[in-house]
Parts: sequence; C-alpha cells; structure tokens
Amino acid sequence: MVKKRKAPSAAKPGERDDAPATLKDLLDAGTISKLKAQAEEMKAEEEKRRLEQKKREEEARAAEKKRLENDFEHLLNNSKLDWRKHK
Repeated sequence: MVKKRKAPSAAKPGERDDAPATLKDLLDAGTISKLKAQAEEMKAEEEKRRLEQKKREEEARAAEKKRLENDFEHLLNNSKLDWRKHK
C-alpha cells in the first residue's frame, strides 16, 4: 500500500493568494458588525411574529371550542347515547 504524500504548503490554508477576495475580506469590521446586528434583529422580529401568530391561532381555537360548547345541536350530535352510565 502506497502512502500519499501531502504537498507542503508555505502559506496557511486561510491565506491563499490564488483564492478570490470574499465579501468579508472587502468589508471593514464595523460594517460586518452592523450586518450581524441587523441579522439578529431580523431573527428576533421573525420569532416575535411567529409567537404572535401561534397565540392568535390558539385564541381562535379556544373561541371556536367555547362557541361549540354553547351550541346545543353540536353537543347533542357529539354526546354518547348510552345514558345508563349516568343513572
């Protein structure tokens, strides 16, 4: 079995000269920190929006349940017809 030899690299892997410049390399640290803060803010807003939507759905479900509990026809249709249990 032949061992493969790794080519010796003079530069560190992150500092290659032949690699194209990335956006992170072109922007300064202040701009990057602003973008990260904006991303965190957007995530927080999305989480808040999702929780509000969940709360509205839960309230709608509770309101529908309450409405059905007051509807005699619904209660009659969904009740068990075995009245011997309640003697």
